[in-house]
Amino acid sequence: MSPSELLHYLRLGGLTLILILFASVLSLGVAVERWMALWNVSAESRALSDIISRHLLRGDLPSARGAAERSPALIADLFRVAFERLEHTRVVTPALEAAVERERAQLGLRLKKNLWILGTVGATTPFVGLFGTVAGIMRSFRDLGLDVSAGGSGGSAAVMTGISEALVSTAAGILVAVLAVVLYNYFQSRIGRISIEIRLLAEEFVETLRERPTTPLALQVEPAAQSATAEAN
Repeated sequence: MSPSELLHYLRLGGLTLILILFASVLSLGVAVERWMALWNVSAESRALSDIISRHLLRGDLPSARGAAERSPALIADLFRVAFERLEHTRVVTPALEAAVERERAQLGLRLKKNLWILGTVGATTPFVGLFGTVAGIMRSFRDLGLDVSAGGSGGSAAVMTGISEALVSTAAGILVAVLAVVLYNYFQSRIGRISIEIRLLAEEFVETLRERPTTPLALQVEPAAQSATAEAN
């Protein structure tokens, strides 16, 4: 479609077609933003979880907390909340588990940020396009009536041309809606998979936190080494 034809249809569609085009640009903007936000979330979460688990299994709680505080990963907030609770309770309590679960739910909400826009665009743009088409058809019949009143022939050719041009609004609305729904379903599926991974990592983290050694590995090895040295002497 040439630029002149596009401008012609924009004039015919008026405000309705402008709204549909704005909705399409908004949908693409949300899709790009969510794609960038979700990029590598799973890999970063697993990597941080592995690092923290290794520190906890050695009984090195300060290093585990330091890794969580330095990490930019999304799941790091969940670990930080748990460590802050653990600083006061020293043991894994139901309150700590509840805090971890609340933080996990908040992470889920952050993953779904702005997705409602895609759902809204997918649900409403077909009706916006239909409204534009109905308005265009009404305008065509009004012009036909004025032509007849002015003594014109009132031929159907002009009416058919006006109706075909008005249908552009419906076609544009359906096209934008299909794009928005496809993007919405894709991100919903991806976020659902990420949410399950975060839930599993959170459960594994709480279990590791509960079963961690209460003293660092170095302190556990040192007495045994001293005993062996004493026996050798």
